[in-house]
Amino acid sequence: MRIIGIDPGTIVCGYGVIEIIQKKMVLIEYGVVEAKKKHPELPRRLEIIFNRLTSVIERTLPDEAALESIFFAKNAQSLAKLAHARGVAMLSATLKELPVTEYSAKEVKRSVTGNGNAAKEQVGYMVRKMLSIEETPEFYDATDALAVAVCHALKRGENKHKAKSWKQFLEENPNKILKNNIRSKGINEKGNN
Repeated sequence: MRIIGIDPGTIVCGYGVIEIIQKKMVLIEYGVVEAKKKHPELPRRLEIIFNRLTSVIERTLPDEAALESIFFAKNAQSLAKLAHARGVAMLSATLKELPVTEYSAKEVKRSVTGNGNAAKEQVGYMVRKMLSIEETPEFYDATDALAVAVCHALKRGENKHKAKSWKQFLEENPNKILKNNIRSKGINEKGNN
């Protein structure tokens, strides 16, 4: 299973691709799209983001995409610009027929660090450790995107069907029950010594 994580932004848009190989997360590629350096006007930046993400998807061939959802914006204009970037990122994934899942920033941070209020530095550190990245990425947007991909991988690994009771869980997962060897403790099956 190959996953692209995207941290949308109109100035810097982060992306990261990981693959799950035998239950281990392996880094494929990561980077950022620095759209504002090339064009100050929003429509052209969105075009750059779309084209670059589409190129990454075509090159790395992910099976699924995960995006960070909007959780906060300092003002309405910032929120609108971020929404445009998210729309372009979703479009690049859906045009390549990738299912897209969204995660809140708190959910991503909690999945990667165990703390939903972790700082970007903590998230970056954990992502580097989890994926064995030796260099320090230039932008936190790249490690944030990888964190989104890691979050999605971890969420996919959870049971999609959750038992409603312990009894149901035990019935559905007999391989997870530890069997005691009653006879080795000197007690027979009827409970007598």
